[in-house]
Amino acid sequence: MQSVFSRLRFWPRSLQGQVLLSIALALLVAQTISAVLIWKEQSHRRESSMVSSAAFRLLGPPPESRRARRNDDDDRVPPPFRLSHGETSPQRPGEPRLERVEHELAEILTAQGFDAAEVVVFERNPLADPLSMQFMQRHRRELAVFSNEPMPRLVIAAVRQGSGQWVSTRVFSEGGEMRVLAPLVGQTIVLYLVLVGAMALILRRITRPLKALTRRVEDFAGNRTLEGQIDPDGPDDIQGLIAAHNAMEARIAAMLDEKDVMLGAIGHDLKTPLAALRVRIEAVEDDVERGRMAATIEDINRSLDDILSLARVGRPSDPLEPNELSALVADVIGEFEDMGEAVELGDTDRMVLPIRATWLRRALRNLVSNALRYGQRARVTLAKEGRAAVLRIEDDGPGIPEGDIARMMEPFTRLEASRNSSTGGTGLGLTLARAIADQHGGTLTLTNRHGPQGEIVGLVATVRLPLG
Repeated sequence: MQSVFSRLRFWPRSLQGQVLLSIALALLVAQTISAVLIWKEQSHRRESSMVSSAAFRLLGPPPESRRARRNDDDDRVPPPFRLSHGETSPQRPGEPRLERVEHELAEILTAQGFDAAEVVVFERNPLADPLSMQFMQRHRRELAVFSNEPMPRLVIAAVRQGSGQWVSTRVFSEGGEMRVLAPLVGQTIVLYLVLVGAMALILRRITRPLKALTRRVEDFAGNRTLEGQIDPDGPDDIQGLIAAHNAMEARIAAMLDEKDVMLGAIGHDLKTPLAALRVRIEAVEDDVERGRMAATIEDINRSLDDILSLARVGRPSDPLEPNELSALVADVIGEFEDMGEAVELGDTDRMVLPIRATWLRRALRNLVSNALRYGQRARVTLAKEGRAAVLRIEDDGPGIPEGDIARMMEPFTRLEASRNSSTGGTGLGLTLARAIADQHGGTLTLTNRHGPQGEIVGLVATVRLPLG
């Protein structure tokens, strides 16, 4: 269900926004249901009042009494409330009928023995009814007390008797819709202000320490040398979570410190005898054998440097500093050109972004070295694409089988399984370059280049770095 809501454009991503919107939607649904039920109840009450008024007037004194008292009543009964008699139905074309009121009124009249062959109840605009207009002009004050609506509803109940004579009466009723809905709208607004406001304060107290914890985790993931810890804040559950994170962070930092000490000791203990061996091989008279021994020592030193660099890349000591990336790329390419390597620097866009220059140089050297080793030449370009700096290194080599590209990013992995230095390094170059890209919040991807016939004609290593 959450994934469905997350695809909606209006659905917020924060916890506070989602809870507040959920409460607002639930309150809106509840108030809508309440408004419908109240409106139906009011409509039923209003219709019952119409039926009662119409039945009371139609079931008045018998005709003989009415004729005997007509002269006295004519002066006291207002014109709209008198019974009207006619040969035809008083309903005009287009006037809406109230079928439920007709049914209830017919049942009452039948139960009282009233001669009602047909019952018709309909609405009429009071301004289009002369008797109603006369009544409203003469009794404005009484109508103001009776109804707060600017214009009451006029309902006419007409009954056709067995003789064919039509008897009708008029009933005034309140409009009622706005009088029912207006308080509900006001009530809903008050509930929104009180409930949503209170929930916003509660959620703010909960989400504020969560946001601080999230920032701390993000900072710790990017730089594990943070100082201090987060002060527990918020409800007890959130404080317990922060305390657990502080303990975990302290334990991870201690383990990383131990690892650095161990790596430093390993590096010192290994490089010292390697330096001694380098001195001792000078006593070897055979130049060929001495060269092989020196190359082996150099391979061991290079592998040791790669291993130590890979272990320390996740915990850099130098800070991020703004650098002109195109100048750094040109400087590294210049080093290869000075050594006579087949390296070509293509188009580069000038851009400044926060980087660790020493580490990024190392990653670029590894990628260019791989391109030269396996593809005989390297072409380097730098472009700005959206909010990212994109560095591409292309070669003309045999590429990598699609199923092995992901595996090539793993440590000590090579397509050529031997450890022969003439066919490649130790298998740490790509791993170290990817780790350095991750350290900068970027990515390293490998893709094959294809020719016109779909054949693989080279490999492209792409490094994407955020501009900040």
